[in-house]
Amino acid sequence: MAGIGPLSQDWEPVVLRKKAPTAAAKKDEKAVNAARRSGAEIETLKKCKAIHSLNTRKLDEETENLTHEKVPLELKKNIMQARMDKKFTQAQLAQLINEKPQVIQEYESGKAIPNQQIIIKLERVLGTKLRGKK
Repeated sequence: MAGIGPLSQDWEPVVLRKKAPTAAAKKDEKAVNAARRSGAEIETLKKCKAIHSLNTRKLDEETENLTHEKVPLELKKNIMQARMDKKFTQAQLAQLINEKPQVIQEYESGKAIPNQQIIIKLERVLGTKLRGKK
């Protein structure tokens, strides 16, 4: 057996340390309050954005009326009159042009956005010209 004699340790002490706090941890409310209690200096900066940037000014100056086109009064009346002359209900007329009954209801109430394809279908089924002169 080798090494008979006094035993000695050749170990060095190991020191464990906590990591330094990250920037987010330094800004944590608990950390700031602890720093205040200990009397450490605290630097506070307020960040603010420009209130009136170029884009917001353009939007504020915008005066264009942005509404969509609605069915004209004359077209509404022409659709209703032609449908009544043919003795169709709104649902029957909608079925003939392959649309939902709600579409006919919106056209007759003037809430629909005019679609030329639907108007052409209505003219074909009702057998009359709805736009312009009859």
